[in-house]
Amino acid sequence: MNEKDKLIVLIGPTAVGKTKLSIELAKRWNGEIISGDSMQIYKGMDIGTAKIKNGEMEGIPHHLIDIKNPEEPFSVAEFQDLVRSKITEITQRNKIPMIVGGTGLYIQSVIYDYQFSDVPSDDSFREILEKRVETEGNEKLYQELKEVDPESALKIHPNNIRRVIRALEVYHCTGKTVSEYQENQQPELMYQTAMIGLTMDRDKLYDRINKRVNLMIQEGLLEEVEKLYQLGLRDCQSIQAIGYKEIYEYFNNLVSLDEAIEQLKQNSRRYAKRQLTWFRNKMDVNWFDMSEVNDSVDFEKKLDEISISIEGKLQIKSNT
Repeated sequence: MNEKDKLIVLIGPTAVGKTKLSIELAKRWNGEIISGDSMQIYKGMDIGTAKIKNGEMEGIPHHLIDIKNPEEPFSVAEFQDLVRSKITEITQRNKIPMIVGGTGLYIQSVIYDYQFSDVPSDDSFREILEKRVETEGNEKLYQELKEVDPESALKIHPNNIRRVIRALEVYHCTGKTVSEYQENQQPELMYQTAMIGLTMDRDKLYDRINKRVNLMIQEGLLEEVEKLYQLGLRDCQSIQAIGYKEIYEYFNNLVSLDEAIEQLKQNSRRYAKRQLTWFRNKMDVNWFDMSEVNDSVDFEKKLDEISISIEGKLQIKSNT
C-alpha cells in the first residue's frame, strides 16, 4: 500500500491566533498554506473575513484565496475537489501542505474518506433512479436527497449524480441516512495528518473577538461592504457571511450602525463557540491552549510544543 501524503491541519475558532502561528509553522516545515475558510475564497471580501494581508505572508505561498467573485456560489464538494488536488500538487513539489482555517464541515470533507463497501446495495432500485435521471434530470433526485439527508446533500454536488444515487440507495436499503451510517463508522483519514487545534479561555477569546471587530471597522469594513452593496449584491451566499450580513442590515436602514456592530460582535462570539463544538465532536484534534501566550517567549514555547506534536504524527524533522 502506498504511503499517504503528509498533511498539517491547523484549526480553531475565529481570532484565536491561527494566522501568525500558521506562518511560523510553514517556515519550520517547508509548508504551503491552503485556506480552510469558506469565505476567504471571495474577491473583495478581505477585512470582514480577516484575510491574511500580503505583507503578513512572509513569502509563504497561500492557496484558495480570492478565487471566486462574490456573486458566485461555492459548495463543500467544490472545496473538497480543489483542496485535494492542491494537496497532491504541493506534495509533488516536496513541500508540506497545510490547511489553515475554521470552517469545520469543509475541512472534514477533505481529510476523511467514508467507506460504504459494506452497505447493502439494491441494483434494481439504483436502476430505477438512473432511469429517472434520464427523464427528470439531476435536480429532482438531488432535492429528494436534501429532504431525507440534508447533511449529505451539503457535501455532494448536484451534478455528482452517482453519489446522489448512492446516498438515496443507502437510505432505501438501511433506513438510515448516510450521515447516520457515518456516525457508527470509523472514518478513514485520507492523509497522514497532524491535526492541531488552538483554543483559549472563553473570556479572553471573546475579548479578542470584540477588539478584532473594532479593528475591522477602523480598517474600513463599512467601505468594503458598501462596495458590495452598491454593486447590487443581495441574495448571494457570500453576503450571508458574518461581517457582511450585519452591515447590510445597517445599509437597509433596519438597524443603527452601533446596533449592527454589536450584532456583528455577538454573531462572531456565537460562531466561535459553534466552531469549537464542531471540532471537538467531529474530529480527532490535538489541542493547544493559547490563553497564556502573552509575549514572543511564550509564543516560541508554544510553537516548539506544537512542532514536537507534528514531528510525532508525521515522522519528519522541522527546518529548525
